Amino acid sequence: MKLPDWARLGIMVLVCELAGIAGSVFTVPVISGWYAGLTKSALTPPGWVFGPAWITLYFLMGVAAYLVWRKGEVRALYVFWAQLTVNVLWSYFFFGMHNPALALIDIVLLWALILWAIAAFAKISRSAAYVLIPYIAWVSFAAYLNYSIWMLN
Repeated sequence: MKLPDWARLGIMVLVCELAGIAGSVFTVPVISGWYAGLTKSALTPPGWVFGPAWITLYFLMGVAAYLVWRKGEVRALYVFWAQLTVNVLWSYFFFGMHNPALALIDIVLLWALILWAIAAFAKISRSAAYVLIPYIAWVSFAAYLNYSIWMLN
């Protein structure tokens, strides 16, 4: 049975947003405690920015994955699923384990996997690759913030 495009888009966006919810399980409980007590970079945005930014990025990830799935190129999605898993693990390492050093290693791997996904997606759908550009840009900034926390604490 072939799913209609709207259903495939919905599935991909839902899966990506669920990954964000999974990460938030580790994040939300420590924001006002452990995280609030950390010394952070002067460039750290206000806390309210992170929720809308990630919701938007997970939506864009779902759109990108849908555009590739629509073309029938499911093998290219393997690296996408790998980066999504590493994305959730970052929240566990940083917020769940309170381990910015391990999270920094994770985010470097995440960055490389996103770049790999962009390259793989570009061969199938340029639009899918372009939709991931804000994601890699944000993760680049997040890597800086992660590094700063590791160094300052």
